[in-house]
Amino acid sequence: MLLATQLERVFIFQDKEKEIRLTDPEPKWSTQAVLNFYSNTYPELTTAKISGPLIKEDAVQYRFETVIGTKG
Repeated sequence: MLLATQLERVFIFQDKEKEIRLTDPEPKWSTQAVLNFYSNTYPELTTAKISGPLIKEDAVQYRFETVIGTKG
């Protein structure tokens, strides 16, 4: 018998020197809605872009890539 299961979504971003894995607050939300939700906690995500999905370790991984610019 073939059994289909839905993979968990995981959201990852690099914060200074460590990688942070964020759980999915609401599976029905779009990835942009999840990014907006977490930008309240992590202000650096307000300018982030979303890459993915990548299926890895039995999860669907999305990466929030922050764009850090320099002045001058």
